[in-house]
Amino acid sequence: MSAQVTASGADPLVLVLMGVSGCGKTTVAALLAGRFGWDLEEGDGLHPQSNVEKMHAGRPLTDEDRWPWLEKVAGWIEGQLDAGKNGVITCSALKRSYREILNRRGSGVLFIYLSGSFEVIKARLVARHGHFMPSTLLESQFADLEEPAADEPCIRIDVGPPPAEILRKILGQLNLNNPA
Repeated sequence: MSAQVTASGADPLVLVLMGVSGCGKTTVAALLAGRFGWDLEEGDGLHPQSNVEKMHAGRPLTDEDRWPWLEKVAGWIEGQLDAGKNGVITCSALKRSYREILNRRGSGVLFIYLSGSFEVIKARLVARHGHFMPSTLLESQFADLEEPAADEPCIRIDVGPPPAEILRKILGQLNLNNPA
Protein backbone atom coordinates (compact mmCIF):
# COMPACT_ATOMS: atom_id res chain seq x y z
CA MET A 1 0.00 0.00 0.00
CA SER A 2 1.23 3.46 -0.79
CA ALA A 3 0.41 5.62 2.19
CA GLN A 4 0.39 9.38 2.32
CA VAL A 5 -0.05 10.73 5.83
CA THR A 6 1.52 13.57 7.70
CA ALA A 7 2.48 13.87 11.33
CA SER A 8 0.71 17.19 11.58
CA GLY A 9 -2.58 16.15 9.95
CA ALA A 10 -5.87 17.12 11.55
CA ASP A 11 -6.88 13.54 12.27
CA PRO A 12 -4.93 11.53 14.85
CA LEU A 13 -2.90 8.55 13.68
CA VAL A 14 -1.78 5.46 15.57
CA LEU A 15 1.03 3.44 14.04
CA VAL A 16 0.98 -0.26 14.95
CA LEU A 17 4.42 -1.83 14.58
CA MET A 18 3.63 -5.46 13.77
CA GLY A 19 5.40 -8.70 12.99
CA VAL A 20 6.75 -11.80 14.67
CA SER A 21 8.77 -11.66 17.87
CA GLY A 22 12.29 -10.40 17.26
CA CYS A 23 11.53 -8.36 14.12
CA GLY A 24 12.41 -5.07 15.84
CA LYS A 25 8.99 -3.70 16.80
CA THR A 26 10.11 -2.18 20.10
CA THR A 27 13.28 -0.62 18.70
CA VAL A 28 11.62 0.94 15.66
CA ALA A 29 8.55 2.04 17.64
CA ALA A 30 10.77 3.85 20.12
CA LEU A 31 12.58 5.61 17.27
CA LEU A 32 9.30 6.71 15.69
CA ALA A 33 7.72 7.87 18.95
CA GLY A 34 10.90 9.70 19.95
CA ARG A 35 11.18 11.41 16.58
CA PHE A 36 7.70 12.91 16.86
CA GLY A 37 7.15 13.06 20.60
CA TRP A 38 4.18 10.71 20.25
CA ASP A 39 2.89 8.45 23.00
CA LEU A 40 4.41 4.96 22.92
CA GLU A 41 2.95 1.74 24.30
CA GLU A 42 4.72 -1.61 24.37
CA GLY A 43 1.96 -4.04 23.48
CA ASP A 44 3.68 -6.91 25.28
CA GLY A 45 3.15 -4.98 28.51
CA LEU A 46 -0.61 -5.36 28.04
CA HIS A 47 -0.53 -9.17 28.06
CA PRO A 48 -2.24 -10.79 31.05
CA GLN A 49 0.23 -12.52 33.36
CA SER A 50 -1.18 -15.92 32.30
CA ASN A 51 -0.08 -15.24 28.70
CA VAL A 52 3.40 -14.18 29.80
CA GLU A 53 3.76 -17.33 31.90
CA LYS A 54 2.54 -19.53 29.06
CA MET A 55 5.02 -18.02 26.58
CA HIS A 56 7.84 -18.10 29.11
CA ALA A 57 7.14 -21.83 29.52
CA GLY A 58 7.55 -22.24 25.75
CA ARG A 59 3.88 -22.80 24.96
CA PRO A 60 2.38 -20.83 22.06
CA LEU A 61 -0.67 -18.67 22.66
CA THR A 62 -4.01 -19.65 21.18
CA ASP A 63 -6.56 -17.27 19.71
CA GLU A 64 -8.50 -17.58 22.98
CA ASP A 65 -5.39 -16.46 24.89
CA ARG A 66 -4.92 -13.49 22.58
CA TRP A 67 -8.46 -12.03 22.51
CA PRO A 68 -8.31 -10.25 25.91
CA TRP A 69 -4.85 -8.91 25.07
CA LEU A 70 -5.98 -7.66 21.66
CA GLU A 71 -8.91 -5.90 23.32
CA LYS A 72 -6.45 -4.07 25.61
CA VAL A 73 -4.31 -3.08 22.64
CA ALA A 74 -7.41 -1.91 20.75
CA GLY A 75 -8.50 0.02 23.84
CA TRP A 76 -5.18 1.87 23.95
CA ILE A 77 -5.47 2.71 20.24
CA GLU A 78 -9.03 3.97 20.66
CA GLY A 79 -8.05 6.00 23.71
CA GLN A 80 -5.41 7.78 21.65
CA LEU A 81 -7.81 8.44 18.79
CA ASP A 82 -10.58 9.59 21.14
CA ALA A 83 -8.16 12.03 22.76
CA GLY A 84 -7.11 13.35 19.34
CA LYS A 85 -3.54 12.15 19.92
CA ASN A 86 -1.08 10.40 17.65
CA GLY A 87 0.63 7.30 19.01
CA VAL A 88 2.79 4.29 18.38
CA ILE A 89 2.14 0.81 19.74
CA THR A 90 3.77 -2.56 19.23
CA CYS A 91 1.66 -5.65 18.63
CA SER A 92 2.45 -8.80 16.69
CA ALA A 93 -0.97 -8.57 14.96
CA LEU A 94 -0.18 -11.85 13.24
CA LYS A 95 -3.61 -12.56 11.77
CA ARG A 96 -5.99 -10.46 9.73
CA SER A 97 -8.71 -11.07 12.34
CA TYR A 98 -6.42 -9.56 14.99
CA ARG A 99 -5.76 -6.50 12.83
CA GLU A 100 -9.49 -6.10 12.29
CA ILE A 101 -9.96 -5.82 16.06
CA LEU A 102 -7.19 -3.23 16.29
CA ASN A 103 -8.61 -1.22 13.38
CA ARG A 104 -12.31 -1.81 14.07
CA ARG A 105 -13.07 1.87 13.45
CA GLY A 106 -11.71 1.57 9.94
CA SER A 107 -9.60 4.72 10.19
CA GLY A 108 -6.83 6.28 12.23
CA VAL A 109 -4.66 3.13 12.30
CA LEU A 110 -1.76 2.24 10.06
CA PHE A 111 0.12 -1.03 10.40
CA ILE A 112 3.84 -1.09 9.76
CA TYR A 113 4.73 -4.71 9.05
CA LEU A 114 8.36 -5.41 9.89
CA SER A 115 9.10 -8.33 7.63
CA GLY A 116 12.06 -10.68 7.68
CA SER A 117 12.99 -14.27 7.01
CA PHE A 118 12.78 -16.95 9.65
CA GLU A 119 16.60 -17.27 9.64
CA VAL A 120 17.25 -13.54 10.15
CA ILE A 121 14.72 -13.21 12.95
CA LYS A 122 15.75 -16.45 14.69
CA ALA A 123 19.35 -15.18 14.84
CA ARG A 124 18.09 -11.99 16.51
CA LEU A 125 15.99 -13.91 19.04
CA VAL A 126 18.85 -16.20 19.97
CA ALA A 127 20.99 -13.14 20.71
CA ARG A 128 18.25 -11.37 22.71
CA HIS A 129 18.26 -11.64 26.50
CA GLY A 130 15.70 -10.77 29.14
CA HIS A 131 12.51 -11.25 27.11
CA PHE A 132 9.79 -13.71 28.08
CA MET A 133 9.32 -14.95 24.51
CA PRO A 134 11.77 -17.80 23.86
CA SER A 135 13.16 -18.32 20.37
CA THR A 136 11.57 -21.79 20.32
CA LEU A 137 8.15 -20.16 19.79
CA LEU A 138 9.21 -18.41 16.60
CA GLU A 139 8.03 -21.32 14.41
CA SER A 140 4.51 -21.03 15.84
CA GLN A 141 4.49 -17.29 15.16
CA PHE A 142 5.50 -17.79 11.54
CA ALA A 143 2.86 -20.53 11.24
CA ASP A 144 0.19 -18.11 12.52
CA LEU A 145 1.39 -15.15 10.44
CA GLU A 146 -1.04 -13.94 7.79
CA GLU A 147 0.82 -11.22 5.94
CA PRO A 148 -1.29 -8.09 5.44
CA ALA A 149 -3.28 -7.97 2.22
CA ALA A 150 -3.34 -5.07 -0.23
CA ASP A 151 -6.71 -3.88 1.12
CA GLU A 152 -5.35 -3.39 4.65
CA PRO A 153 -3.89 -0.05 5.84
CA CYS A 154 -0.32 -1.29 5.94
CA ILE A 155 3.16 -0.79 4.63
CA ARG A 156 5.79 -3.52 4.59
CA ILE A 157 9.34 -2.78 5.66
CA ASP A 158 12.25 -5.22 5.42
CA VAL A 159 14.05 -5.67 8.76
CA GLY A 160 17.46 -6.37 7.23
CA PRO A 161 18.89 -2.82 7.43
CA PRO A 162 19.90 -1.14 10.71
CA PRO A 163 17.09 0.53 12.73
CA ALA A 164 18.01 4.06 11.60
CA GLU A 165 17.65 3.00 7.96
CA ILE A 166 14.33 1.28 8.71
CA LEU A 167 13.13 4.52 10.30
CA ARG A 168 14.23 6.50 7.24
CA LYS A 169 12.31 4.13 4.95
CA ILE A 170 9.16 4.43 7.06
CA LEU A 171 9.38 8.21 7.12
CA GLY A 172 9.86 8.28 3.37
CA GLN A 173 6.93 5.97 2.61
CA LEU A 174 4.58 7.81 4.96
CA ASN A 175 5.71 11.35 4.22
CA LEU A 176 6.32 11.69 7.98
CA ASN A 177 9.07 14.24 8.00
CA ASN A 178 7.81 17.04 10.23
CA PRO A 179 7.22 16.43 13.92
CA ALA A 180 3.74 17.39 15.12
